Amino acid sequence: MSIVILAIESSCDDTAAAVIVDGQVRSNILADQKIHAQYGGVVPELASRAHQANIVPVVDAALKQSGVSPDQLSAIAFTKGPGLMGSLMVGVSFAKGLALSYGIPLIEVHHLHAHVLAHFAEDPTPDFPFLCLLVSGGHTQILLVRDHLELEVLGSTTDDAAGEAFDKAGKMMGLGYPAGPLIDQHAKSGKPVFDFPHPQLPNYQFSFSGIKTSIRYFLQAQVERDPAFIQKNLPDLCASIQYHIIEILLDKLVLAARDTGIRTVAIAGGVSANSQLRQRLKEVGLAKGWKTFVPPMDYSTDNAAMIGVTGYFKYKKGQFAPLTVKPEARIPLNG
Repeated sequence: MSIVILAIESSCDDTAAAVIVDGQVRSNILADQKIHAQYGGVVPELASRAHQANIVPVVDAALKQSGVSPDQLSAIAFTKGPGLMGSLMVGVSFAKGLALSYGIPLIEVHHLHAHVLAHFAEDPTPDFPFLCLLVSGGHTQILLVRDHLELEVLGSTTDDAAGEAFDKAGKMMGLGYPAGPLIDQHAKSGKPVFDFPHPQLPNYQFSFSGIKTSIRYFLQAQVERDPAFIQKNLPDLCASIQYHIIEILLDKLVLAARDTGIRTVAIAGGVSANSQLRQRLKEVGLAKGWKTFVPPMDYSTDNAAMIGVTGYFKYKKGQFAPLTVKPEARIPLNG
């Protein structure tokens, strides 16, 4: 009998649902929330209200596109955390109600774990063990992935995440939200001619507060001399900021690969959609003799397919959640 998973993702400002049949993605539907752009960041109350409006039509669309009826479902997988509490509550409550009504089990999924397993939504998939650089707006980590359900955090950021550094740098330059994709776009016509410092942290730890501060002081000094400095140099500024953030990431990844001897390397998380990071990983991997993996664009940013794929592997191990399960805004990845 087929394993049919309905997956729900509502950790931040995207409401998503997907149907996974025997580990294969049958549908992957997402409703994003444009309203946050005018505020320069996600407004939690607005996000949770939008999830309430979007979740029924998104789930309905995912089921219809997959050709699966609710009575064929084996289980419902959902994001337990980390994320915005109000947003998580909408997805968790809906999943619990649906599971109860159909008498099927619940599967709780860690959002970051799901980003890693997005690599198993489509072929080719990485062999175990592999290293994964997980980079998003709120998290930056290097993970040792021993199995679908066995991860070890080798290193994390001590302060800001890489995605946060992109967004804050973009805000300093007057770009909209989210700034990461805009910096990526402008950087394509620029060159990394401006220099910014790299943090010197031990082992596989990251820090992005220093480069963020350096960018702020650099822009302030230049704008004092020439108020039009940012407008005149926007492509080069974006290229420079992007170059240094990516090199900070890859330097640590190279170190981890050297120390562990692992030559299969992947990236995941929202920042893995950055075109320069994807290109540089391939270049570094070619030079180092790595086998590299970048997730398809549809599975790089928040989506429900990755939740469903993770739920599929947990279903096979019988890892179900009780109806008393609650969302958690913060959850350690390996705890």
